[in-house]
Amino acid sequence: MNDEKEPLASANDPMGSGGAEAEAASAASTPEERIAELEKELAGERDRLLRALAETENTRRRAQRERIDAERYGFAKFAGDLLSVADNLRRALDALPEAEAKDDRAKSMLAGVAATERELLAAFERHGLKRVDPKGERFDHNFHQAVFEVENSGQPAGTVVEVLQPGYVVHDRLLRPAMVGVAKGGAPAAEPDGTDDGA
Repeated sequence: MNDEKEPLASANDPMGSGGAEAEAASAASTPEERIAELEKELAGERDRLLRALAETENTRRRAQRERIDAERYGFAKFAGDLLSVADNLRRALDALPEAEAKDDRAKSMLAGVAATERELLAAFERHGLKRVDPKGERFDHNFHQAVFEVENSGQPAGTVVEVLQPGYVVHDRLLRPAMVGVAKGGAPAAEPDGTDDGA
């Protein structure tokens, strides 16, 4: 009787319980599905690789930009400390104009101070540091600091009529704004538009 029951069981489950699992496994991992799974995994790895390459390139560019900035602007703090020296040389020259010097010693001293100022400003320029002396120009809040306003100056409103202290820029960055007096009232200064009214 046992022999008769066995064929019935195998008729209901021709491969047995182990065969059903094997069939499910083989159905789940057909070659097409396995290829799709590997392609998905490959796409993920390719995406991670591209992201890593982009991050490496960004890091390289950032380091290059920082190196260029260090070369161009690295001396700005030192130059800023020297600005008071340039200011004092100019004050010394303004205190006693050369035309008012009576003796040769005073004239020689003024000539030496003027030569020192020229040499300092030339050294500044060689390193990209330029003086901003905007007298007669339109006030620009990016480079000028208004200290006072002047009424009835005869200049259009917004024009720099007096420079108390020149400003300085390092290449394209402001190191110190020019301290200026600005014309108040009157007609506003004309905006430069490159057109010629006489045409």
